[in-house]
Amino acid sequence: MWSEKTPRASAVGQSDPPSPAEPDLKVDVEVPNAAPGLQRHLRARHLQFIAIGGTVGTGLFLGTSSALSEAGPVGALIAFIFIGTVVFSVMTCLGEMATYIPVAGAFTAYATRFVHPSFGFAMGWTYWFSWSVTYALELVAAALIIQYWDSGLNPGIFIAVFWVVFTALNFLPVRWFGEIEMWFSMIKVVTIVGWLIFAICINAGVGEEGYLGFTYWESPGPFVEYMVPGSIGKFVGFWATLVIAGFSFQGAELVGIGAGEAHNPRRSVPRAIRNTFWGIFILFVATVFFIGILVPSDDPGLLSESQNANASPLVIAAKRAGVQVLPDIINAVLLTAVLSAANSDVYSGSRVLIALAEGGVAPKFLTKTNNNGTPYYAVSMTAAMGLLAFLNLSADGGKVFNWLLNINAVAGFVTWAGICLCYLRFRAALKVQGIDRSTLPYIAPLQPYLAWYGLFFILLIMLTNGFTVFIDWDTTNFFAAYVSLILFVVLLIGHKLLSKSRHVKLAQVDLIKGRVNM
Repeated sequence: MWSEKTPRASAVGQSDPPSPAEPDLKVDVEVPNAAPGLQRHLRARHLQFIAIGGTVGTGLFLGTSSALSEAGPVGALIAFIFIGTVVFSVMTCLGEMATYIPVAGAFTAYATRFVHPSFGFAMGWTYWFSWSVTYALELVAAALIIQYWDSGLNPGIFIAVFWVVFTALNFLPVRWFGEIEMWFSMIKVVTIVGWLIFAICINAGVGEEGYLGFTYWESPGPFVEYMVPGSIGKFVGFWATLVIAGFSFQGAELVGIGAGEAHNPRRSVPRAIRNTFWGIFILFVATVFFIGILVPSDDPGLLSESQNANASPLVIAAKRAGVQVLPDIINAVLLTAVLSAANSDVYSGSRVLIALAEGGVAPKFLTKTNNNGTPYYAVSMTAAMGLLAFLNLSADGGKVFNWLLNINAVAGFVTWAGICLCYLRFRAALKVQGIDRSTLPYIAPLQPYLAWYGLFFILLIMLTNGFTVFIDWDTTNFFAAYVSLILFVVLLIGHKLLSKSRHVKLAQVDLIKGRVNM
C-alpha cells in the first residue's frame, strides 16, 4: 500500500533549472533547506517519535475512560478503528506532498501555496495557537500528576521548573532534541506494550477475578445507550466517541512538521509516516480492545474527573485484578507522556511559525536561526505561551484558561481537512503543469479516493462534534465545542478582507521551491 519510486539518472550535462512540466531527474538526497538556517539532521526514527510523543498521551491514558463509558467496549473499538482509517487517508496525503516538497511546517506552507494565502494564514495560526496553548495544558497536567503522590505540593513550582527545562531542550541542536524525544516516547511505547502483555495474562485468569474472556461484552453489553434510550442512544454514544478518538489520534500529522529538517527526506519521510501511522494505530486499537474486555463500561471509576492515574482505565483494570503497585507505575509513565507531549508542542509550534513567516503571513525575523540551526525567535514565541499555565493557579484565571483550551478541540480536525484539501489541489496542479505523478519519490495509494473519503468524514465530525448540546442545550458548551471553528472562519475572512488576496490558480501553484530533486 505504500510505494517509493526508484530515482532515475539525469541527462548528461543538464544545467538548466527544471520547469514545472519537466521535473529534474537528478538524484539529490540532501535537498536545500526549506527555511534559512534549518539543518537536516532528523532521521526517520526522530520524525516518527516526535509524532508519537505528541499523539500518545492523556488521550490514550485517560480519554479512553470516557470512550468506554459512553459507547461500550465494541462501540469504542469500532470508533477508534474508523478514525484510524480517516487518519490513514490524511497521512498518505501528507506523505506524498511532504516527500516531494519537504519544507518546515509542511501542511501550513502547502495551504498557502496550493489553495489560498488566507486559508494558509487561518490554518497556520489556528494550528500554532492550538499547540502553543497545549504546551501550557501539558505543564498544568504534569503538575497535577505529581500531586498524586503529595497533594500538598504547590503546582506552580513544577509548572515553572518544567517550563524552564522543556523550553531549554528546544534550544538544543535538532539532532539532540530528536534523540531526547525518541527516548521519552520509547518509555510510553514500552509501557503500553508491557500493559498489553499484562492484559492478556489478566484476561486469561491470573487476576483475582479469574478468567474473563468476553464477559463484559455480554454484560453490561457491547454498546451503551448514551443520553437517549434505545438504538438511537447507542448510535449517539458511538458518534460522541468518534470525537474522543479523533482527539486521541491528533498529533500523528506532526511527522510532517519536521520534514524541513529531515535527512534524506525522499526516504526518511515516507518511512517515518508509514511507521508512525501503523505504530499509533496498533497501539491505540489494541489498548482500547483490552480495556473493553478487562473493565466493564459501567465501572464507577471510569467517571472519575481526576487527572492522574486514578482516572486511567489501565489502572482500573489493574485494581480490579488485585495488582496494587501498578497505579504508581502508570502515574510515572503518564508524567513522562505529558512531558514528552510538551516537548513536541514547542518544537511543532516553532516550525509552524517558520512556515507562516516563509509564507509571508508572520514576521520574517521568526525564520532566524543560531549556528546550531535552532529558530530561537520562533521557539521563544511558542514557549512564551506556556506561561499561560500559571492562569490555572487562580479560580478566575482557570476559567479563561479552559476557554483557551477549547480552541485545541477542533483545530486538529481543521488541520486534517486542510491536508486532504491541499492534496487534492496538489494533484490537480501536477496535472495542469504537466508533471507525471509516476515520477514522484513517493506515491500515495488509493488516491484521490482516500483524500475525498478523509475530507468528507473529517468535515462531518468537525461540524457535529458538539451535537450533544442540541440534545440537552447548553450555550456555554455550544461555544466551547465550536470556538475553534469560529476562530478559523474569523481569521480566514479577516485576512481575505484585509489582504484582498486571491486563490492560487493551478497553473501558478509553486511546485518547485523546497522540492526533492529526483
